[in-house]
Amino acid sequence: MAPSRQFALHTELAALEPLERQAAAGFLSAHPPGTGAPLAVVIPAYNEEPTVADVVAEIPREAAGLPSEVIVVVDGAKDQTAPRAAAAGALVCDVPVNRGQGAALRLGYWLARARGARVIATIDADGQYEPRELSRVIEPILAGRADFVSGSRRLGQELTTDRVRHLGVLVFGALTSLLVRHRITDPACGLRAMRAEVTAAVTLEQRQYQASELMISAALHGYRLAEVPTTMRDRGTHATGTKKGGNLGYGVRFARAALHTWKRDRTAARTRLRPEKIQTS
Repeated sequence: MAPSRQFALHTELAALEPLERQAAAGFLSAHPPGTGAPLAVVIPAYNEEPTVADVVAEIPREAAGLPSEVIVVVDGAKDQTAPRAAAAGALVCDVPVNRGQGAALRLGYWLARARGARVIATIDADGQYEPRELSRVIEPILAGRADFVSGSRRLGQELTTDRVRHLGVLVFGALTSLLVRHRITDPACGLRAMRAEVTAAVTLEQRQYQASELMISAALHGYRLAEVPTTMRDRGTHATGTKKGGNLGYGVRFARAALHTWKRDRTAARTRLRPEKIQTS
């Protein structure tokens, strides 16, 4: 690794929160910077012992022609999430304190960039999404049609039974579409992919309700958005309830995060030079 990049990584590591810094330093000691796969699949995980190993095992070794690796950021789990994920083949960063899904993903994005990923994808650890559909969300990026691609249960299949959540997807899809001036059908899908540079360019402050922040900030920074049909499964017998609160509280906080992001970033540049198409060779 070039000395300038080593210095930049050291500076970025020092800027992390103390608990993150220790966990990230240990991770990079075990999995050195610049040696990763071009595709990093980042999974935030908090007390997902029953499902995380199966999700990791289902991640394809190659998606849309890109070799992949799985980075699981364990966010203060009190169970065996970390060893289960590692045993299934993931690279695990174990943060000892629970801070929220948004904070875990933000750290995961940084680790993926440090490892050298060119494309970063995300999927949840609870088994609600289909890992085999990763190629579907990555392909528009490799084809040069988009910079940020989100799955959509409305364009694909929604196998869950929560009618309130379904209504929320409709309402917040409309709100997000209005804010970014681009039709969005599902702003809260956990299955997504983006150019690695997107995660460095946008501002990520939300510790929990980060889905709307990431999408809206990317759009307002001039990145091209796209959606593809994906499947959302039922959470199954291992589910212990959402970690984000009840439907009403979740909706209020999701809307607050979306509006805050729009107000914060609306003066961002709307155009930028586009990177060249990612090479798969």
